[in-house]
This record gives sequence, C-alpha cells and structure tokens, in this order.
Amino acid sequence: MTDAIEASHSWLDAVKPYVQKAPLASFFLGVSSGFPFAMIGATLTTRLAQDGIDKKAVTAFTLAFLVYNLKWLWAWVVDGVRLPVIGRLGQRVSWLLVAGMLVMAAVANLALVDPTTSLIQTAYAAILVGVAGATYDIVIDAYRIELLKPEQLGVGSGMSQYGWRIGSVAAGSLALVLAARIGWHGAYLACAIFALPAMLTGLLMGEPERHRDPVARRGVGEVMASITGPLVEFFRRRGALLVLLFILLHKIGDTLANLTFRLLFDDMGYTNDEIAIYDVGMGFWAYLIGIFIGGILYARLGMKRSVLFSLILMCVSNFSFAALAALGKSNWGMAGAIGFENFASGIGGVTVVAYFSALCDLRFTAAQYALISAAASIIGRFLTGTTAGGLIEQIGYVDFYLLTTALAVPGILLFWLMMRAGLIDASVGTAAIQRGDQPAA
Repeated sequence: MTDAIEASHSWLDAVKPYVQKAPLASFFLGVSSGFPFAMIGATLTTRLAQDGIDKKAVTAFTLAFLVYNLKWLWAWVVDGVRLPVIGRLGQRVSWLLVAGMLVMAAVANLALVDPTTSLIQTAYAAILVGVAGATYDIVIDAYRIELLKPEQLGVGSGMSQYGWRIGSVAAGSLALVLAARIGWHGAYLACAIFALPAMLTGLLMGEPERHRDPVARRGVGEVMASITGPLVEFFRRRGALLVLLFILLHKIGDTLANLTFRLLFDDMGYTNDEIAIYDVGMGFWAYLIGIFIGGILYARLGMKRSVLFSLILMCVSNFSFAALAALGKSNWGMAGAIGFENFASGIGGVTVVAYFSALCDLRFTAAQYALISAAASIIGRFLTGTTAGGLIEQIGYVDFYLLTTALAVPGILLFWLMMRAGLIDASVGTAAIQRGDQPAA
C-alpha cells in the first residue's frame, strides 16, 4: 500500500510542473509556432510532388526555410522597437498580435498561388510565409523564455515542443485531408486559424515579468549598439566560439534527413492516407511520448547528460530510414522508422531547446535566441535546398540516409568535449541563473 502511495505521488510530481501557468502558455505558443513551418515544409513538398514537380525543384523549395536562419538580422527590432498605439499592450504582446496577423496573411497568399502555373510565384509566396513565420518565432521564443522561471526551462521547452508538434501535425493533417476534398487552395486558407492560439495567449497572460523594457533609440549609434550588443555579449563568454560551432554542426544530419522524408514516401508509393496515418499519426504520438520522457531525463540527468543522450538517439534515428529505404514499402517498417525518429526528436526537443534557451541573456532574449535557433539548422537547410535532391538521384535513398547518420557524429563528439572542458556551464546566460547565482541545469 505504501509503495502504491509513493508511486502515485511520484507520478503526480512528474506531471504537476506541466500544468502550471507558464508551461501551459508555452504549449499554446508552440501550436502557433509550428504551423507556418508545416505549410512550407512537408505539406508544400507533398503538394509539389503531387503536381509532378521535379525532385530538384521540390527540394530547392526548402531554401524558403533559410529565411528562418536569417531572422537574427531583424530580431533586434522585436527587442527594441515599440509599436505605435498597440504598443501599450506591452512589447511582447503587441508584437505577438502583429506577427500573428502577418502569418495569416502570408498563408492566405500561398493558398492563392498555383505551382503548375508559376513556380516562381509559388517560391515568392513560400518565402513570404517564411519571413512572417520567422518573425512570429522571434516573438514567441522571447515571450516563452521570459515567461518561464529558470527552473521551468526544461518543462516549458517540453510543452512548447508539444505545442509545436501538435500545431504542425494538425495543420499538416488538416491540409492533406482538405486538399483531397476541396483542393489545396481551401486547405491552406483553413490552416491560417492556427496563428490564433499564441495571439490569444499573449492577451490572456499579458507581458512577462522578466521582460526588460526596450531603451529608446535616439540615434544611429544607439541603433547600431542594439544590433551588435547581443552578439558582443554572447561572444565575450568563455568558449563562445565552440558553443557556436556546436550549434552549427549538431543538427546537420537531422535537418538534411527530415526535409526529404516526404520524397521518400512518395517514391515508395505511399498514399496520402497512409502518410497521414503512419507519418503524421504514429509520429505524433511517438513525439509526444519522447517529449514527456525528455522532460523526465532533463530533470533526472541534468542538462548536459540529457542533451548528449538525445544527440546520440537522433543520430541513430537517421539510420532507421536507411533501413526503411533498403527494406522497401512496408507499413510496419514506416511506422517503426517514423516512431523512433519522432521519439528521439521529442527528447531532443526538450533537452536541446532548454539548453539553447539557457544560453540567452534576458537583456537580449529575442535577438540572441533568434541567432541561436537560426544557426542551429542553417547548414542542413542549405544543403537540403542545394544538394539533397541531386544526391538522392545519384546515390539513392539508402546511402543518402547513411550519409546523414555520419554527419550527426561531429556534433556529438564536440558536445562531449565541451562537457569535459566545463564549457557548458560557463556558456549559459541570465535566463538560466537561479536566485543563488547558479545555473538552473
């Protein structure tokens, strides 16, 4: 009986942090963050493939994601420019509303273009969604980090990833289902509603207490300081260059693999319904389980060991797609590969995002997290957009996914070396500092 009571308390203790106000808010922020990515990711890839567009052209569209990697160039605006009239709601809340409306308009614009008529117009529309979505991400990430207490970064990152996956999966699934019935135009228009959760969250929660109000910019010198200040502060930290190198390297293989899955499924002959069931459905639940376990691992193992463990899992998950490609069409094989990949990504989504959030200085939350998150996938996205389609045609899917597995190894080794050198603790910012001036992880 005592064991049962202790087990019950242990379960409740594990779940309780997830239902606190700030982590719950992070969930709804994540929903809106995930859907624009889905609109120009797997959903657009499927739409182009079904319209008979050449593989090289399809993978070239992933260059639209590079806009996300450039968001640090204008992130300082979100930190330092107060919006007229609506700015009275608060710096973060006002920008949430404006960026949300921009995303809805951009997705509606993408709905109205026809890839079979003009690929260039479709590319412009996808880039506009990328710009709007990246701006929304800047605000959402800054709002989330400032809303969470240092000890909530792990749980909050997990809830944000829950939301991100639900938003992207729900939008992607809705688009697939509606496209088969009313066409892609109506499907995209319907998905624009996924911008609303973050906007409503901002209105309900209000401005985060940890947010530092922007300083008025009176001249060119002050404006330049607001742009360079976040970079200068980051690179003054011990081991900053190695930290940046890790950020650049750690996700190359994972990004390169993930943005080509729909091409693999299309070539293997999977139908939209099969993709929705196995890729979207199975992947969805595996990802949610991975996030929950990731939160537990982060709490039990600490930041450093949990990040290292998740990096190894994500590396191995790429190998599972090489096995699927070698096996041939198999619903069980697809379910296994997708399930393991999403389980590993769920764990990594908690641990790695929590680490990146911890790197931020609260004076420059939007700008620094935009730089970090942009750097995290820029190489993988560039390689996907410029070479992935050609590589697949030249070496085949099996060797391609073996290559992505090998590309994940350098990031694992570098993080391990950083742990040994004590650079992980030395690199965190004020977002991770507890009242006792010790890192939260």
